[in-house]
Amino acid sequence: MYLAYLDDSGSPDDPNSQFFVLGGIMLFERQTHWLESRINPIAARFEANGSYRELHAGPMRAAKDGWDKFSPVERAQAAADILRLLENKQSKVNVIAAVVEKSMMKAEDILPYCYESLAACFDDWLAYRYQKHGEPARGIFILDRSKSAVERNMQTLHRVFKHTGHTGGRLRNFAEVPMFLDSKASRLIQMADNVAYWIYRRYQALDARGFEIIEPHFFKLGAGRTSLHELISDASRDRLRNLPGQKYPFPPSAEIIAPLQTFVRDTPAAQLAVDDSMTEFANLE
Repeated sequence: MYLAYLDDSGSPDDPNSQFFVLGGIMLFERQTHWLESRINPIAARFEANGSYRELHAGPMRAAKDGWDKFSPVERAQAAADILRLLENKQSKVNVIAAVVEKSMMKAEDILPYCYESLAACFDDWLAYRYQKHGEPARGIFILDRSKSAVERNMQTLHRVFKHTGHTGGRLRNFAEVPMFLDSKASRLIQMADNVAYWIYRRYQALDARGFEIIEPHFFKLGAGRTSLHELISDASRDRLRNLPGQKYPFPPSAEIIAPLQTFVRDTPAAQLAVDDSMTEFANLE
């Protein structure tokens, strides 16, 4: 079975945001333990005396919900380390996401549209796995339980898509209606939160640092389709196409950067450069 952990970023009803994202990660069931075992040490750097800290991307970047205790350097490193787990070939994690420019539809239609887009995409990918590799796998969506109204709506929608149909057909490869978990109980929901947030940052703030790490992990479905579904204006597409290079990209993973820490600590000029760069992590809007 393949599991897709999803979270949203932005809000359909927020007049201060232009975009909404529903997205996250998908992986084979046997990979979940391995991935969680790599996320836990990242969180442990920010936990003390038996405390538990959720790795939510928005508070990490904005120094909220207790993250103000940690420097921009530490927070930027944590964000990079979480996203760079996608690059580990052993984890075999793919990314799936739907992005909507909110001016293009009614607020109440945005979340159902995104859910339908992702459900159809995931269903098609499972069918592709069977056709090309003879893998008769099923899938399930897992979302953050904190949004109870979303839970009821998504389960109802899923039953309709499965038994009556959606725009492109009917869902045939899901094992069950979507499950909802408390994000505190699932590091993988927290990773989905980070993925959705940094996709959102690209569209909302033209900050593509996280997206540059995420982008190679969208999967292809043929005929030019990928697991990134966009409903955005031509003007927004043009802005994204002409984004300048990121002045302060995310650092390498902590495992790679650790041998450099002694040099940076003992070299004032190098330390100043790191400090300036990581301060931008929090201040770039």
